[in-house]
Amino acid sequence: MSQNRLPWRALLALTLTVLLGCLCEVLPAGLLLGMSEDLGVSPSAAGQLVTVYAVTTAVTAIPLTAMTSRLPRKRVLVALVLGFVVTNLVIALSPGYGVILGARVVSGAITGVMWSLVAVYAMRIAPPGQAGRALAIAMAGTPVGFAAGVPAGTALGELVGWRWSFAAMAAIAVPLLCWILLVVPAVTTEPARPARHALPVLRPILVMVFVYSLAHNMLYTYVGPVLARLAQADLLTTALLVFGIAAVGGILAVGSTLDRNPRGVLGWCPLLTAAGMVLLAMSDDVATTLMACAVWGLAFGGAPTAFQAVTALIAGRDADRAQSLTIAAWNGAVAGGAAVGGVVLDTAAPALIWTAAALLVVPFWAATRLPAAVGRGASTGS
Repeated sequence: MSQNRLPWRALLALTLTVLLGCLCEVLPAGLLLGMSEDLGVSPSAAGQLVTVYAVTTAVTAIPLTAMTSRLPRKRVLVALVLGFVVTNLVIALSPGYGVILGARVVSGAITGVMWSLVAVYAMRIAPPGQAGRALAIAMAGTPVGFAAGVPAGTALGELVGWRWSFAAMAAIAVPLLCWILLVVPAVTTEPARPARHALPVLRPILVMVFVYSLAHNMLYTYVGPVLARLAQADLLTTALLVFGIAAVGGILAVGSTLDRNPRGVLGWCPLLTAAGMVLLAMSDDVATTLMACAVWGLAFGGAPTAFQAVTALIAGRDADRAQSLTIAAWNGAVAGGAAVGGVVLDTAAPALIWTAAALLVVPFWAATRLPAAVGRGASTGS
């Protein structure tokens, strides 16, 4: 086998790990009514099973990544997938809301470490010159998971019940665990080193990550009410499907570009996202609305991968810990975006789309502050 060929089997195992993490996060959103009725809690309380997951990921990503940074990488990866098996089984079998909430906290903590680990793992097993493409392949599970998670969870829950949906997640993770053991190569654990020289560059990236995620989630969380205001509420399912398909295309397109010009990708993603949002605000027909969702999804698909790739390039041996900062910023903004978007929706609903689009000026400006050297060297792995 050529040394320049991508390790597809290993990368696809990482893709499925990311997909599993995404599905675990969003699955309750499609099962809220059944869970709330069965557990005897309100739908809003059931909704906290999604919120607590994101908050836990944001809070624990940094300390847990630091704690596990010196452990063998493959063993940590296996332990994370095994953790998904256990937590989903606990949720499927637990009779009470409290135990399920606790399992969601544990699962959210597992996901925080997983995001940091998988991104660096993919780039380290890639051949020279293909780190960006390898990362894009591994992260392709992100848009697929978020686009398919809610509708798939809803359909499965209606068919067999919400508990069987979580049991299915645990069952899916078992063959994935075996696949990882068989095909994913072990990588050496490199001692972390101070990255003081990288901090001035990491700061604008963290600003980009936080504000981009904040703007995206301000609007994406309330895309249903937004479409209702545009008298297109019946388009919600189709719009989300178009968004998801475009996001997959975006992450694949970004993969090859990252290896040549990562700084350029960082600038174009917020610009295209803002363009999609503005187009949505000006939409007055079905075709324009779906085109807006496609542009927005295309840009969103590539953004998280670009953030993680540039963070890893800058941080070098300390990439795992640097990735944990990125994950914390992103997931903190998920919760913040939902909260801020809700306030804007309640007080000045017509301004929601424009507010989100205006915020994206910040990550674009931050991209211009990165040194030119960030645009070179993507072709080298870690």
